[in-house]
Amino acid sequence: MNRGNLNFLAIDIGAGSGRAILGTIQNEKIELKEVNRFSNPMIEVNDLLYWDILYLYDQIIKSIIKVNNTGVDIASIGIDTWGVDYVCFGSDGKPLRMPSTYRNINTAGAPERFYSKIAKKELYRKTGIQIMDFNTLFQLDTQLHEKSSIYPLIDKILFTPDALSYMLTGNMVTEYTIASTSQLINPYKRDFDTEILESIGLSKDHFAPIVFSGKEIGKINNSVKKATGLQNISVVAVAGHDTASAVLAVPAENENFAYLSSGTWSLMGIESKEPVINDETYSLNITNEGGADGSIRLLKNICGMWLIEQCRKEWEKVRPVSFDEIIDAAAQTTPYTSLINPDAKCFANPDSMIDTIQEYCRDTNQYIPQTIGEISRCIYESLAFRYKQVLMNLQKLADFPIQKLHIIGGGSKNNMLNQFTANATGIPVIAGPSEATAVGNILMQAKASGIVDNKSEMRKIVRNSTSLEVFNPVDIKLWDENYQRYLGVFREN
Repeated sequence: MNRGNLNFLAIDIGAGSGRAILGTIQNEKIELKEVNRFSNPMIEVNDLLYWDILYLYDQIIKSIIKVNNTGVDIASIGIDTWGVDYVCFGSDGKPLRMPSTYRNINTAGAPERFYSKIAKKELYRKTGIQIMDFNTLFQLDTQLHEKSSIYPLIDKILFTPDALSYMLTGNMVTEYTIASTSQLINPYKRDFDTEILESIGLSKDHFAPIVFSGKEIGKINNSVKKATGLQNISVVAVAGHDTASAVLAVPAENENFAYLSSGTWSLMGIESKEPVINDETYSLNITNEGGADGSIRLLKNICGMWLIEQCRKEWEKVRPVSFDEIIDAAAQTTPYTSLINPDAKCFANPDSMIDTIQEYCRDTNQYIPQTIGEISRCIYESLAFRYKQVLMNLQKLADFPIQKLHIIGGGSKNNMLNQFTANATGIPVIAGPSEATAVGNILMQAKASGIVDNKSEMRKIVRNSTSLEVFNPVDIKLWDENYQRYLGVFREN
């Protein structure tokens, strides 16, 4: 490990907000400084939801300017975002329209329609990706089905972080980890599956060349130089999928762990050297996504803080409600009163999350939660039980004992949920870092610059730099008993 002292700018954009984080590596430690924070709202037009990609680009430019104004020199910039969404470009290199969001309901039923082209099991065998309505494949197939006016005009399709990097450099690439979320990639070959592409009227020529994390995409272009006052700054292909970046920052000392990237989505998984695609992973709908170091992230997408975030929006129509208040109210509420499957389809994007939770409880003959405390307690306990359910399935697939669960991301700050998760799973939970995605982004830039050599060194830096909290399980027998109640009210819809 070279003992350098370099500054890197991580642009980390989630499906709700984004931030620019300046990271400095020195003496085998990383220091972070938030430079800019901005919203990333979905914009509804004629019943469809879009991302404002030009606004996001503008926020990146503003972030770079803020760094430059401080007099800090940066070695490079890296961008990570949420998965599956993409931008279509015409032959002139210009975006054809604002990109659609994965929350659009027009993809409901899209997988079932697609199976007439490639059967469900064969599709999974080819990609190893969890079937979800909003996967890139089904978004594109829906565009084709709806005879989108831009579809025949598509020259290149870039995933969100790649599109933003292109706008900074003028160079088009497809970073592997973000592409792996699309259900268009063969995980054995680490390349696009031509049969799947042909089934939706596309070819590999519609995508930029695949690159792997740590490759320099290019230098900032003249337009960015003019706007920011900077010169010859590199843009690096970090792990473009935010979860892949976050997993790099898991402060594990060995391989006997599972991770939970906790945010709007919860993603629970293990690391595998090769894809695991068989009848069991198919039945469990387990996904095989690309890792930054060439590994496979064997994981399950779980609906995370989305439920509580949506409830909070409804409560705030009446009065301001903080997350601390929500947690305090949940703590004072009788436990195990109402339970739900957080991944039931009804919670994907309902008109009212509160009404939908209450309806679920009514339909399963449970107490109907009313108060902030009752509803939030229902959500947090149900999430902990869902984590247990998924972890048990991952243990069946792992060739090692899962001894610890590392929780990273914003949700790692929720001590109540962390303790619930330890209680439900029966293993220690290690929480932190909360800014795992930005840390992983910066560490991959550091690797590209030669400061670190491998994942083991990266994780040592994280351990050296982070104050971790450990939650040991308590009341295991009581949680096990109520897990059976959870299974009794578990439903998919």
